[in-house]
Amino acid sequence: MTGQEVSVRLTVDGTDRQLDLDPRVTVLDALRDELGVTSVKKGCDHGQCGACTVIADGRRIVSCLALAASYDGAEVTTAAGLGTTDRLGPMQQAFADRDALQCGYCTPGQICSAVAMLEEARAGMPSHVSPDVAVAEVDLTDAEVRERMSGNLCRCGAYVNIVAAIQDVAHTKEDGAA
Repeated sequence: MTGQEVSVRLTVDGTDRQLDLDPRVTVLDALRDELGVTSVKKGCDHGQCGACTVIADGRRIVSCLALAASYDGAEVTTAAGLGTTDRLGPMQQAFADRDALQCGYCTPGQICSAVAMLEEARAGMPSHVSPDVAVAEVDLTDAEVRERMSGNLCRCGAYVNIVAAIQDVAHTKEDGAA
């Protein structure tokens, strides 16, 4: 402990939270250790697996590499904030419907990443495999989805079903049915 603390306000899954933290505390550790939010998983703690992915101010972040003090005032959405057990969010429901999980450890990060990734695609953000980065409309092919989700690892290998679940939501949203 440095003996110094910083005051950090986060809105987590719609609830305003005020924390006094060591300035070196990550968003992941603030969520899990300080606030008891266990839907966020600690995987590699090096930003390589994506298990800790959350949505901060509308953008996906690997929370194990993000200092909480840098996100003072941010709105943080975890997988738990995307739906409830009684009423799953569209991506959560698609993952369940498509059996896009096995052990489930990576699933919260996968779901947060997928939700934010679809918003990135809708905003016209290209990826490494986008055929023409000047085109504002992204064609979410399976290759495009796989590239955009490449920062989220699944040790069980549920990738085929994960891509299918994301495609279900992408097409439902485009059709206005969700």
